[in-house]
Amino acid sequence: MAESLADYEQLAATALSRSVHDFVAGGSGAETTLRLNRAALDALTVTPRVLAGVDEPDTSTTLLGTELTMPVAVAPMAYQRLLHPDGELLLAQAAADAGIPYVISTLSSYPLEKIAAIAPSWFQLYWLRDRGLVDALVERAVTAGCQALMVTVDVPVMGRRLRDVRNSFTLPPSVVAANLVDMVTEAHSEVPGLSAVAAHTASAFDPSFGWRDLEWLRSRCPIPLLVKGILDPRDASRAVAAGADGVVVSNHGGRQFDGAPASIDALGPIVDAVGNDCTVLLDSGVRSGTDALKALASGASAVLVGRPLLWALAVEAVDEALGLLRHELRDAMLLAGCADLAAVAELTTGRTPWQISG
Repeated sequence: MAESLADYEQLAATALSRSVHDFVAGGSGAETTLRLNRAALDALTVTPRVLAGVDEPDTSTTLLGTELTMPVAVAPMAYQRLLHPDGELLLAQAAADAGIPYVISTLSSYPLEKIAAIAPSWFQLYWLRDRGLVDALVERAVTAGCQALMVTVDVPVMGRRLRDVRNSFTLPPSVVAANLVDMVTEAHSEVPGLSAVAAHTASAFDPSFGWRDLEWLRSRCPIPLLVKGILDPRDASRAVAAGADGVVVSNHGGRQFDGAPASIDALGPIVDAVGNDCTVLLDSGVRSGTDALKALASGASAVLVGRPLLWALAVEAVDEALGLLRHELRDAMLLAGCADLAAVAELTTGRTPWQISG
């Protein structure tokens, strides 16, 4: 039994090979941004209100027209069968049971239709060199009943993830990118000193993805469109101008440009720039209900949670993990004197006096 979301990584360590553990845990480069995400959230303070007369905080919200039990969505994460044979199916069912959206990755190891049949889902899209395949994936997601499309814009190429390079990380034959035409790819061919997954994305992803492509995608997408991977307010404003219904402030969990700011530090300026024009979500580094409260108090409408749920998946504890997250958020709201999420948005945030460092 875990006492916090952070406990699941230790529990999962004995269930996973070193290479799979490193694939999930690792960041790019020297992992500076990976560490900064945690340091920045730890340094952010929230001033609680007292004598609020709160008995049972209401964690529910409505996001993009969908009612949620808490302002959380399961982040898009690839190849979940690496952690458990039922992978995405098990985590999607837990999300459905918890009353929150599950975001299906382009690189999911089960077909998107099978996952969407289990849970209220959004579909995360990587921009591929094959424009016809992009179009087909959007159509499949809409037909499958996905409630939103989340296009990731911060992976023109995969960041150099040194743990995977050192491990010559390769997908086992049983784990494939089930949404793609050629499911067995370069990701299954070991090359010493290289990440096979990075080799696959280099051949499949289109680094020339630009604003005109986003406008084209908007024209092809009849459901709400979110743009994930934004850290600059100017890019957030331009995404809204291109028709985005929401932006996800994210540095890809420290797995892309090593040297990017912590997502929580980028959140405030982006909310100031576009908060009245679109939904703003936070991704990267959220590890507790208190972290979620900090993001909500800083202007986010909801957060995406990733790695802790993969660790929980490895030990078949995803229902427990999501229940724990909701309990933590409820307690954080109660201690901060917030009856509901509107009250959270009125809290005052600040910084601890010590310097944030990697």
